[in-house]
Amino acid sequence: MKNIFLVLKREYLVRVRKKSFIVMTFLTPILIAAFYGIIVWAAVGSFKSEHKTIQVIDESGLFKDKFKSDKNTTFELISGPVATAQKQLKGKEDNLLVHIPADIMSRPNGLQIYAEKNIGPMLKNRIEKVVQQGLRNIKLSKAGITQQVIEDANQDVDAQTFSLDDEGKSQSSSTMAAYVAGYAAAFLLYIFILVYGAGVMQGVMEEKSNRIIEVIISSVKPFHLMLGKILGVAAVGLTQFVLWGVLTFGVSSATQTLFGFNRFTATEEVMKKQAEQADPEVKKEMEKQQNNTLQTIENFSKSAQSLPLAKIFFCFLFYFLGGYLLYSSLYAAIGASVENQQEAGQFTFPIMLPIIAAIVFAQLAINQPDGSLAFWTSMIPFTSPVVMMARIPFGVPAWEIALSMALLVLGFVGTTWIAARIYRIGILMYGKKVNYKELSKWLFYKG
Repeated sequence: MKNIFLVLKREYLVRVRKKSFIVMTFLTPILIAAFYGIIVWAAVGSFKSEHKTIQVIDESGLFKDKFKSDKNTTFELISGPVATAQKQLKGKEDNLLVHIPADIMSRPNGLQIYAEKNIGPMLKNRIEKVVQQGLRNIKLSKAGITQQVIEDANQDVDAQTFSLDDEGKSQSSSTMAAYVAGYAAAFLLYIFILVYGAGVMQGVMEEKSNRIIEVIISSVKPFHLMLGKILGVAAVGLTQFVLWGVLTFGVSSATQTLFGFNRFTATEEVMKKQAEQADPEVKKEMEKQQNNTLQTIENFSKSAQSLPLAKIFFCFLFYFLGGYLLYSSLYAAIGASVENQQEAGQFTFPIMLPIIAAIVFAQLAINQPDGSLAFWTSMIPFTSPVVMMARIPFGVPAWEIALSMALLVLGFVGTTWIAARIYRIGILMYGKKVNYKELSKWLFYKG
């Protein structure tokens, strides 16, 4: 046990003292905050576009007063041949030509938009909305139905969801909050297992290729060395994860305090910019949609508080360690068996397949968290860390979580035994290309 701790300590200190670890640990939260800020800035700034002049040839005569100009767009009704108007577009990158044919009522797909360059989807959608709204109003009027009747008939339905505890009492819940929390936790586990598991393999390969391992093995048993290295890298991963969480929260809070900026006000600002560019006739509908979106965001924020955050956090740590230990032991065995990255490729792919399958099963489990597929894949040790974390925010019986954890521990013990048998032989094996047949022989070598 003492030797395992010494190796763990060495692996931990060597890695956390690296400049790359220190720089990336502190730089990553800043980069995330800057990245999000740039996205919002670009989203808001994109609406401050240059002025557009849109000429409209309305051969139907139905849209004379339907196109309304604003500060960024000027609509001009013109007459004459379409071919002549097309020629006048040459050299005018900010001008557009809209052609509404005379038979637009019977042929709504006949609407045509011309530009010297392609136009953005938002402006295209705006023009289509005006024509679509105009055609609909005309048909409704002919049928004796007013627009007010249609608006009154369009009732939004937003169901409230509740979950029942063991005593049968109901409490507010949010399917969307559980979906986001489950997918985020599953995806984080997927990334961390891949990254830090591969890090163990890379570290073993480097020590083997540098012949440092021969010196270490003289004083430490191969199993103790392997386990110490795995636990040391796990400690590094947990340290970095915790620091990222704390620093990200700190940077976000500081940004909001200094600049009065947060994701909700930014989203509202982007939506306001969209509404400003909308045609007055469709602006009301857009504002209604935006209010619904903002209400959904607010409800999501409140509902997220009903999630079992302490339970999610504890299970995340357990499945992070369990999943990492299970896969990293196999990665360590591969690193001990090969001498370079090219040779490792044939062995790493079979290990990556269950991890990739796990994130696919997790997405299916989110849509049906109580299904048989979700249950069994959350019990199999190779997929349970990712799939179970996707299910937990939706509510999983305690006995299922306990069984999944017990099976994961047994899985880790089994893979560690297999990895140790391979590690003790492969770590001192040089100049020989290894295949699966050779690895199977190593499992049964005595001594």
